[in-house]
Amino acid sequence: MIPFLFDYTSWDDWQAWLDDHALQIVLSIGFLLVLHWLLRRVISRVFRHAIARANSVRYVDPVLVKRRADTFTAVLTWALGVVLFFIGAGIVLAEFGLNISTLIAAAGIVGVALGLGAQLVVRDVINGMFILIEDQYAVGDTITVAGVTGEVIEINPRRTVLQDNEGNVHVVPNSSITVATNRTAGLNRIVVDVEVPFREADEARTLVNEVAGELMTERTRDYASAPRVADVRAMDGGDVLLRVVADAANGSKWEAEAELRRRLKRRFETERIEMRFGGAASEPEGAKA
Repeated sequence: MIPFLFDYTSWDDWQAWLDDHALQIVLSIGFLLVLHWLLRRVISRVFRHAIARANSVRYVDPVLVKRRADTFTAVLTWALGVVLFFIGAGIVLAEFGLNISTLIAAAGIVGVALGLGAQLVVRDVINGMFILIEDQYAVGDTITVAGVTGEVIEINPRRTVLQDNEGNVHVVPNSSITVATNRTAGLNRIVVDVEVPFREADEARTLVNEVAGELMTERTRDYASAPRVADVRAMDGGDVLLRVVADAANGSKWEAEAELRRRLKRRFETERIEMRFGGAASEPEGAKA
């Protein structure tokens, strides 16, 4: 311990100490601050690229990507800030001549005790980070987790908050989520099954493509990908099922699906082709396109 800490009248000692140690303290703290800023920038960029790659298979709202990246960045930079703060405090205390080894040992014992008591919280955060990174679900999705079904109104690294149809709010710790079922139409996927007579299958497929072109021209904002015939299956009774799929933009699924059904029905009626929606397809027994 430097002796003049308890000698309040010895300004000369303070001035001599500052001449020897102040510059080193300032440089060390400045280095830690710059390091924290650089790590924040790197972490933010890495997470944004990772989230964009994870969502590359479907339409991604840039605002949601930025929001998730900001969440990850805030959590990790906070943790890094705590670590860097203790490093900086150790450097300053060492310059004052304090023996920080005892403090480190005590902090280690306390850390172990806290770690044993906070295992569940750590599991919450780790599981929550994977949920956010993998974009398993997002705010606004209807999901089933831990036996609870509802709309996601909040999600962070520690918990997921749902509101069910009766207005009840459920707070689910992320560590209790082992299976998450996203009920929001599988990533905004639209699936419309159209049954037509076998002899009309080719013409029906052409009409679907024409309707898809109209929708992508007139309602581009509602669709992330154009409707297309993804499957053709033989049905009992000699009919054929055309499975039409498309990806809707965020928040437009139900409206986009209703419009697709309406236009398909109107076009088929205009061309006098018998058709009906729905029906479960049997396993293909004939040709499959």
